[in-house]
Amino acid sequence: MEPSHSSRSASSEASEASAFEPDADPPQNGQPAEPRREATDRPWLHAFLFVLTLASTVYAGGQWVNRVLFYEAQGETVSLLFMTVPMGWLVDGLRYAIPLLGFLTVHEFGHYFAARYHRVNTSLPYYIPFFPQINLIGTFGAVISIREAIPSKRKLFDIGAAGPLAGFVVAMGALLYGFATLPPPEYLLDLTGHEALKEHIRQYGTFPATPPEPASGALVIVVGQTPLFWLLSQFFANVPPMYEIYHYPVLFAGWLGLFFTALNLLPVGQLDGGHILYALLGPTWHRRLAQAFVLLLLVLGGMGFVREAQTVVEGGGLLWRGGAWLLLATIFYGYLTRIFRTSYPARFLALAGLMAGVGTAALIGPSLLQYGYSGWLIWTLLIVFLVRVEHPPVMRAEELTPTRRVLGYVAMAIFLLCFSIQPLSVL
Repeated sequence: MEPSHSSRSASSEASEASAFEPDADPPQNGQPAEPRREATDRPWLHAFLFVLTLASTVYAGGQWVNRVLFYEAQGETVSLLFMTVPMGWLVDGLRYAIPLLGFLTVHEFGHYFAARYHRVNTSLPYYIPFFPQINLIGTFGAVISIREAIPSKRKLFDIGAAGPLAGFVVAMGALLYGFATLPPPEYLLDLTGHEALKEHIRQYGTFPATPPEPASGALVIVVGQTPLFWLLSQFFANVPPMYEIYHYPVLFAGWLGLFFTALNLLPVGQLDGGHILYALLGPTWHRRLAQAFVLLLLVLGGMGFVREAQTVVEGGGLLWRGGAWLLLATIFYGYLTRIFRTSYPARFLALAGLMAGVGTAALIGPSLLQYGYSGWLIWTLLIVFLVRVEHPPVMRAEELTPTRRVLGYVAMAIFLLCFSIQPLSVL
């Protein structure tokens, strides 16, 4: 699952284009250069991708909710193209897909309209459908193509901030609606399986404090807590545990809105958060903070890697895992060659710090390692090799207005409220 890198250029070449790039091709054989032709949108393609994404997210929502006993009791079906599905399944899928696609659409059009306002050539949103057999939530998000270099910090800030600020409003609306309409715990009695959970609900009328022991061969998927989700949950009744919220379609879509918002606001490279940080603090502090944040993600990823390695051999201590530690150090060094391209001392100093941080967590034991998440190694791979850690320069580095600076700090606060150090885990 990828964040929607909404304000990135259409290609790596475009994203690294100089702000001083000329507007026309050089003369050929003494003939005057022809002006560049502005790319045009293909509305049918954007609409087609939207419909496919709607279908894939409806399917994903129905699969996540999966209230099979309710669907069987309801008995109503509906024909969709080449398949017949329970009416309740379709309704649950739509209750998931509509707020999720609403969030993605508002986020992307926030970028789009800001770019159009500043006369920056950009495309309509491209939605990215993926059916749940490949991607469990039904989509990899959406993206727009910025077709030219953004010439100034103010325009960069406006385009970068408009998406996450607008999308966050929709995510908040979905969350509040989801919390306000929560059914009682007996809602989960319509699931198949989950027998230990359902027995606890029948006996006590509440959710168990810890995940019940799953059936043989089953997995318990735990969605990561975020500060904002936790804060809102304190004001409502019947809030499900984090290992069951994906059975609540609107609430789960709202949580995904927070997740996508946080990923887009990561303060690195040309993600939205990188644009905002660069415009607020300039290139030097952007580089320092982006590098520090990526190193933090690597420590968290290394902690998750070590925790999982400890389960491979029963009773294993630190010594037997020499090969695993060597592999982790090699992974770290590969990332560091991209983060610190020209400074060998910085690479080795950072490598020593990363290994010391993960080693200290391993010595402290499960009480600290439980906060690790190996998935950050994959996200960091995407950041380092695709998004890039540093931000390319802009032509005009004018200061932001006071209003823009306030909105920038609001966006940073939203990132902290929506971020989870362990967004997904499996028990």
